[in-house]
Amino acid sequence: MSDSAEHTVEPTGDDDNLESNSLMSQLKVIEDQPLESRAAAFVQVHDRLQRRLEGGDSPASHG
Repeated sequence: MSDSAEHTVEPTGDDDNLESNSLMSQLKVIEDQPLESRAAAFVQVHDRLQRRLEGGDSPASHG
């Protein structure tokens, strides 16, 4: 991802900001992997985000 293509995320709270930073870090790690590994890793991120959006993985359930 180039600097010009980076998206900024407006923090809505400390937990949201930490989660956004964590996601961005994960994506940067994934982008450095070989193509086959990237595809599987992006699927995992997609599935986790989809569960979160559908209410199946809320931050309150983590502790």
